[in-house]
Amino acid sequence: MERTPNEVSSCSVKVFLVAEGRLLRETLVRLFQKRAGVSVVGQSRYSEFAIGLIAASQCSILLLDSPPRAHTATLLNDLSERIPQISVVLFGMDEDFDCFLSAVRSGIRGYLLKEASSSQIIATVRGVAQGEAICPPRLCAPLFQLVSREFRQRSGGADLEAAASWGLTYRQRQLVVLVAKGLTNKEIAASLHLSEFTVKNHIRRILRQVDAQTRYEAVDVIRASGYLPFA
Repeated sequence: MERTPNEVSSCSVKVFLVAEGRLLRETLVRLFQKRAGVSVVGQSRYSEFAIGLIAASQCSILLLDSPPRAHTATLLNDLSERIPQISVVLFGMDEDFDCFLSAVRSGIRGYLLKEASSSQIIATVRGVAQGEAICPPRLCAPLFQLVSREFRQRSGGADLEAAASWGLTYRQRQLVVLVAKGLTNKEIAASLHLSEFTVKNHIRRILRQVDAQTRYEAVDVIRASGYLPFA
């Protein structure tokens, strides 16, 4: 019997699975074997050889189980350079906006939290295979807010070169404007979805970078240079 174009397309979804736990890999492989239109063409734990195996498999979707955070950006950047056509889905992830944003900027197409069910994983793989991008609704709202804020910043003609002269990162520029508004560390942490410990570390670095003694002196120094982000 001749298959329709949609059926042929669905049968071409090839998945490569990377997960540290062998039991998890075997469980997911059995799960995919029970679903029509999706097949696992390879599997691996995290290792220096994983990218070579992924490339050799000619998969269309890479399914990664909560990759080690320290290596996530490097792994995704290497994949983007070596296999630009691949679509990456992360699962087993924490509800961490910084991690999510970093992954989005690295080009991932799907982001699933730890509580995602097996049916959600299957649905996400199929959705991504059809050109969709999928993420938890709770992370969509702050992402939209960030895009809107960055657009307003660019439209306002903010002097990014002045900020760059201090070596301030994007996150540090966010902190500076909130400090300038008089927010406490606790309020800044809540606004940026960070811990108070992380906020304190960022502020200490900013003080060293601009050679200031207090947070408000740092704001004055940066403002005097002609740049205050998101002002």
